Amino acid sequence: MASIALRVKFTGHVQGVSFRFYAKRFADSSDVKGWVRNLEDGTVEALFEGDESAVNRVVEQCRTGNPYAGVVSVESRKGEYTGRYESFTIR
Repeated sequence: MASIALRVKFTGHVQGVSFRFYAKRFADSSDVKGWVRNLEDGTVEALFEGDESAVNRVVEQCRTGNPYAGVVSVESRKGEYTGRYESFTIR
């Protein structure tokens, strides 16, 4: 399957609930690279790069897999895969 880059914005109860920690754990276990960060408006933004099925799996895990979060919506936008990330980091 092809490698993709996907920029995702998660809204809802996503800050102060270890959302970024869970996102990193999900990404690391799926060999997905990129980053995740809190935004000032209370949302969380992430950039995921990797195998398309792995990236989609990580986004779904972020949406549903954190027992403390309450994701209300997920907005995603495909970008150009760069391969420049060596790991998945919390910003």
